[in-house]
Amino acid sequence: MVIPAKDEEGQIAEIIGQVRAHADEILVVDGHSTDSTRRIAEREEGVRVVLDAGLGKGEALRRSLTEARHEVVVFIDADGSHDPQDIPRLVEPIRRGEADLVIGSRTRGGSDELHGTGEQLLRYLGSQLIMLGINYRWRVRLTDSQNGFRAIRRDVGIALHLRSNLTTIEQEMLMRALKLGYRVVEVPTHEFERKWGTSKVSVWRLWWAYLWSFLRNIF
Repeated sequence: MVIPAKDEEGQIAEIIGQVRAHADEILVVDGHSTDSTRRIAEREEGVRVVLDAGLGKGEALRRSLTEARHEVVVFIDADGSHDPQDIPRLVEPIRRGEADLVIGSRTRGGSDELHGTGEQLLRYLGSQLIMLGINYRWRVRLTDSQNGFRAIRRDVGIALHLRSNLTTIEQEMLMRALKLGYRVVEVPTHEFERKWGTSKVSVWRLWWAYLWSFLRNIF
């Protein structure tokens, strides 16, 4: 179980407690938090805390793939927007030998964060256009390329040779997996509003990064 976290002191202990029942190991990858996130995580029994290079979520996820010690790696955000009870559903297709990457689909399971503001609308429309391009390029019918709640075989994650340092890592992971012929499936998962703090993802600031990541990987 990998929890990438930066400045999530109000939620990190709760997330760790919620995932315990579903995890053989808990790895918190701290993105140079300026609050007490790292200290809180280090006090939790059985938790291993790794400090990333401070380049962004993408670099944190790449680091976690080399640090993890188990065959299947599950990524869950530290903001409380994902339901840890869905973890077994993410892992099961890999356990059965039916998938290499399993993505939690907010389109199928619903989201409390994709609608309501102009930025959320732009985020939703942009993600759907990217998803449309991915589906037609690789002749699949997936619905969510960017949800951070997902499971992957560790050896596959390393073999993808991911490069993104930003939150574009999720769509890059999907596109690289499809390009290299790995099996990708989705399971419905619901996304709740973050329980504490504010989102660090700004569509207005990063739209070019998502577009560049899409163009770089689709051809």
